[in-house]
Amino acid sequence: MRRPYWIPHHASPYDFPPLEQALEHPDGLLAVGGDLTPKRIVVAYRLGIFPWYNDNEPILWWSPSQRMVLFPDDLKVSRSLRKTIRQAKFTITMDQDFREVIKACAGTRRNQDGTWITQDMQAAYCQLHDDGIAHSIESWSGGQLVGGLYGIALGKVFFGESMFSRMSDASKVVFAHFVWQLQRWGYELIDCQVQTSHLERFGARDIPRQEYRALLEHLCDETPGHRVWRFDDEA
Repeated sequence: MRRPYWIPHHASPYDFPPLEQALEHPDGLLAVGGDLTPKRIVVAYRLGIFPWYNDNEPILWWSPSQRMVLFPDDLKVSRSLRKTIRQAKFTITMDQDFREVIKACAGTRRNQDGTWITQDMQAAYCQLHDDGIAHSIESWSGGQLVGGLYGIALGKVFFGESMFSRMSDASKVVFAHFVWQLQRWGYELIDCQVQTSHLERFGARDIPRQEYRALLEHLCDETPGHRVWRFDDEA
């Protein structure tokens, strides 16, 4: 049985095998080990790889055979969600409370099957935020944080990591507003990692690994049409 590539701790951040070596079972498992330095994470994303593992496991690096993505111009917003957005129930911001957003996303997943956002992952992405690479989008109601999402921006690609909601539609409103803003900035791709029916309803779809990798090769080096992470209508 073929095993995933083992990355020694503190190896070069470029130490990843070719994507073609990813396992079929489990689909996309490419490598094990290494570390969560900002450089390694950025290199991984540019190659089409992301870390995803449980708290009691070594770091697992993935590149699934099918990648769920959303092309911003393909965004679908239901009639009911548009009605909620028009009601302006939520105040939407960017980069106002990254640490609370990632903490909330981690807490949401503690009692769910699948991968939890570990303390080490939180620390790594908070460093990426401090470096201006990771960003959060927040939804507020009555001065309270009620929803949000976070991810990494490289060139004209936004790599979505996770979202949470404490009120009905809070995360959906955040997502719609954010994608509309990415459209205005000229972003061409949103990485959703793996298939979910929730994102599928927004227009996300699967594309083959190599098609995804080819998109990254030029989009990650392009310059988006903005410098400051805030909505156009923010003061």
